[in-house]
Amino acid sequence: MKKVFLLVSALILTAACGAPSTNNSAPPAANTNANTPAMAAMTEADAIAKEKAIWDTIKNKNYEAFGNMLAEDQLEVTREAVYDKAGSITAVKEFEPSEVSFSDWKFMSIDKDAYVVTYTVNVKAKYSGKEFPAETNRCSSAWVNRGGKWLAIYHQECPVKPAMPPAAPEKSPAKTAATPAGTPATAAVAGPDPIANEKIVWDLFRAKNYDGFAALLSPDFIEVESDGVYDKAGTVKAISGIDASKAVLSDWKSVKIDDDAALVTYIYKMPAMPGMPNMPADGERHSSIW
Repeated sequence: MKKVFLLVSALILTAACGAPSTNNSAPPAANTNANTPAMAAMTEADAIAKEKAIWDTIKNKNYEAFGNMLAEDQLEVTREAVYDKAGSITAVKEFEPSEVSFSDWKFMSIDKDAYVVTYTVNVKAKYSGKEFPAETNRCSSAWVNRGGKWLAIYHQECPVKPAMPPAAPEKSPAKTAATPAGTPATAAVAGPDPIANEKIVWDLFRAKNYDGFAALLSPDFIEVESDGVYDKAGTVKAISGIDASKAVLSDWKSVKIDDDAALVTYIYKMPAMPGMPNMPADGERHSSIW
């Protein structure tokens, strides 16, 4: 993966959650791992074990252990809010899972000091002392090596929903916007700011420049949505059926994962579109790792 400070970025993961209602404060990006001791590369089996272990601390109500597994600049993105570490610890004390099962694990190494896991979790639980119906959620988590210890820096969940029907074809077929001759498709994405990079992605959507968007994606890119998990080809195909000209983006937050990667999260709103019943009227929370 290219480093953002080399003026070329590769988007490796994006996730979305619907129905935001509040937005808690998030910490500034900090605490990178420039002096982190060398460690053996993370394996898929160990990554899955760590993610399951953090769920065990919640199930066992061991909130001290839960907090010790989070980076100081950790972000949790939910349908209701974006929580910092303190907010995550407070919220998790209201959550009492009694039955938890996992499936559909995917592991992606960002670099030697960071990785992502995605999975599906089935949960039966109480919240604030009240039972709620069993849920199935798609989850994404990022972990980072800080001072020789692996810590969770990002987590997002969204409920599994049926796949949306294909978008209705436009009256006049959309054409991919041309890139000036001799200009690399990624030339516009220059700089270490993931928020600026993400805004350029949306400019490409508005311009229907899907080739330019595809050029920004890592070959092993994945997108986690309520209706499925997409690879690079699936994401490019899906986005080409959406008119993003009226999209409104707000509530931007970012955190530096390490010297090679950064996370950005924000709210995306768009007027209801025919044939897209799963599009929430009050927007979605989107997150991307670059």
